[in-house]
Amino acid sequence: MRLVILGGPGAGKGTQAELLCSNLSIPLLAIGEILRAQIAEATDFGNLVMPYVESGELVPDEILIQFFGSRLLMPDVSNGWLLEGYPRTAFQAEELDFLLEDLAQQLDWAIWLKVPHEVLVKRSIERSRSDDHPEILQRRLALFEERTIPILEYYDRRSKLLTIDGDRSPEKVHQDLLKFLKQQVS
Repeated sequence: MRLVILGGPGAGKGTQAELLCSNLSIPLLAIGEILRAQIAEATDFGNLVMPYVESGELVPDEILIQFFGSRLLMPDVSNGWLLEGYPRTAFQAEELDFLLEDLAQQLDWAIWLKVPHEVLVKRSIERSRSDDHPEILQRRLALFEERTIPILEYYDRRSKLLTIDGDRSPEKVHQDLLKFLKQQVS
């Protein structure tokens, strides 16, 4: 199964992605973790993306598309994967579809964890990562609303959008996700 998980900062994407990957036995490709690890290791890729990450900006499309182009060729993802934190723009979603077409793959679902704005702010402050300072958090939420919301229309037009109420306990959200996905497989 090939999945994308979408939602604002603090929507629970990471939690649900880990649970889904465990239950579906597919690898998790979490761009935030990948970027932080690359920055910490001071790799060429990490040094390239560090200024964007530290200022709360999105890493440019061409950099991420090139990265995922090489990542999706690796053997560990041949039977499926879950992308968390990518795509973040409609352009990236379209480029991902082009890439998958070139790889003779197809996205099964884009999962949208729908959470109210005020809940996203509260959750993000509570987890208090270094990039969750109030001004950076506000910038991330503004970018999310400006650039990510059009992805919903993109996937909805392709009948690939699965909307889940993310303003509930992680267990309930996960139960609903698994129930839906298992129905699709059978």
